Amino acid sequence: MFVSKPAPRSVRTMLLLLQRPHAAVACLLWCCLTGVLSIPDPRQREALIKQEASMQTGGQMVLTDAEQQLDALLFKMKQEEIMRADFPPAMHFFQARTLIRTSPIFSLLQKMPKGGALHVHDLSMTSVEWLVKNGTYRPHCYMCYTDSQSIRFIFSSQWPKALPRCSPWILLENLRAKLVNTTDLDNSIMSNLTVFTDQDPETVYPTQDVIWDTFEEAFLAMWGLVTYAPVFRDYYYQGLTEFYTDNVMYLELRALLPEIYELDGSTHDRAWTLKTYQDITRNFMSEHPDFFGARIIFSVHRAANVSVMTRVVEEAMKLQKDFPDVMAGFDMVGREDSGKPLWYFRDALSMPAERGVTLPFFFHAGETDLEGTEVDQNLLDALLFNSSRIGHGFALIRHPVAKGLSRKRGVAVEVCPISNQVTKLVKDLRNHPAAALMSENHPLVISSDDPAMFGSSGLSYDFYEAFVGLGGMRSNLGFLKELAINSIRYSSLSVKQQEQALALWQRRWDKFVSENTL
Repeated sequence: MFVSKPAPRSVRTMLLLLQRPHAAVACLLWCCLTGVLSIPDPRQREALIKQEASMQTGGQMVLTDAEQQLDALLFKMKQEEIMRADFPPAMHFFQARTLIRTSPIFSLLQKMPKGGALHVHDLSMTSVEWLVKNGTYRPHCYMCYTDSQSIRFIFSSQWPKALPRCSPWILLENLRAKLVNTTDLDNSIMSNLTVFTDQDPETVYPTQDVIWDTFEEAFLAMWGLVTYAPVFRDYYYQGLTEFYTDNVMYLELRALLPEIYELDGSTHDRAWTLKTYQDITRNFMSEHPDFFGARIIFSVHRAANVSVMTRVVEEAMKLQKDFPDVMAGFDMVGREDSGKPLWYFRDALSMPAERGVTLPFFFHAGETDLEGTEVDQNLLDALLFNSSRIGHGFALIRHPVAKGLSRKRGVAVEVCPISNQVTKLVKDLRNHPAAALMSENHPLVISSDDPAMFGSSGLSYDFYEAFVGLGGMRSNLGFLKELAINSIRYSSLSVKQQEQALALWQRRWDKFVSENTL
C-alpha cells in the first residue's frame, strides 16, 4: 500500500507563504534567506530593494500624480547634486553654506511648507546681523571687552557700574560717531555673537571643548543685549518672522525665561517673560493668519545644583498651571558631557509625578559620543522620566533598549544635523546615526537647534542636509512630506490642534506642489 509522505517543512512553509497576501514577494524573500534558490533571481533582488525602501521614512507615503511629478524633478536634482566633487553634506557646514545656497534643491526646500520647528533655543533663533543692526544701534547701549577677549553689553540710563574682568564701558553711539566706517566694528561684534567662521573650521575648532567654550561664550556675550526688554520683544518677533519666511508654521522654543530688565535697571520675573512670549506670539498670529503659533519649553542650565533644580521644577509646575496654552513643558540645556546627568536630579524631576501634576519633559539626551558613561545613560533616564521627545538622541543607535522604547512609545528624536556636525559629533553627515534611524522610519523630526550661532536660519539648511546627506539617494518627496507631518504629529499640541495644524499645512503643501509642477 502506497502512503504519501508529508512534504518537507521547507516546502510546506513556502506553500503557506504562497497562500498569503503579497505571496510572491514573501516567497522570494523566504527563498533568498533560506537559500532554496541556488541562483539569485532578479525578482528576489527587486523584492529586497522594495522591502527596504518601504521601511524608510516616507516609504509608505502614497504620492499623488502631481507629487510624483515633483518627486521625479527632485530625483534628477539629487542625482546631479551627489555627483558633485564638492558634495555639501560631506563638508563642514561653514564651508558648504555658500554651495548649499546655490543648490536648486535648497531653493525648492525654502519654498516647501516644513511644518514645525520643535528644537530651537531662545537666544539663537534670530540672525546675528539683525541683532547688531537693530540692537546695538539703540540709544544707551554700552559695551565692554572682557579678559577672555569677548564682549558684554548693557543698556542703562546712567553710566553703568564696572564689571569684573572687563574694560571700562564704552557708549556705542559715541564710539560710532568717531568712526568714518562702522563696518569693521559691526563685523567684530558679530564675530563674538556666533561660532561661524570664514576660516578653516577644523583649525579654528580643533576639539569639542574649544567649540563648546566658544559657543557658551557667545551666549554670554549677547545676554545683555537680548535681555533688555525692548530688544527682547523685537528679537522674538524677528525670530518668528525669520522662521515664518522660511515656511515654518509652528515653533516650540527652548527658553531660559531670563530676568528681563528695563533702562532704569528694574527687572521682570519669569511669569512676565512667559506672558510676553504669549502676547507677541498672539500678535504675530493675528498679522500672519497662516502661522499656527508657538509654545515654550522652559529650560534651565544643567550646571545647576540640586537645590536650584528643585526650586526651578517647582516654578515650572506653577508656570505650567498658570500658562497652559503657551507653556509646553520643561528641559535642561547646556553641554551634556560637562553637565550633570539626568539621574543626578532624579528627586527634583520626580516631584511632578509624586504630586500628580502634569509637567511634560522634553529632555536633551544622547548628544554625546562618550559611550558607556553616566552621560551616555541620559537616553534611558529620559525615557524613564517619560520624556515626550528626545533632544538630539545622537547616541540612540548604541542603545537598543532605549531605541525600542522610543519606537514603541512614539517618542520622537529631534535630529539637528548641522548642530551635531558643528559640535564635532560627526564630520560627514552621510555618516550621521540618524541615517540608520531613517532607514527604519524611527519616530523623528528635523530641527535647527541654534541657527543664528551656526550662520544658518529657519529650517531649510537642516532639511537640505537631512534630505541630501542623511537620506541619501533613496529619500524622496515622501520622505520630506513625512518629516513635515511628523513635526506636527510629535508636537506638544493637543490632538484637536494637531488636526487643525495638519489641515492648514496640507493646504499649503498642495499649493507648493502645484506651483512647482507647472
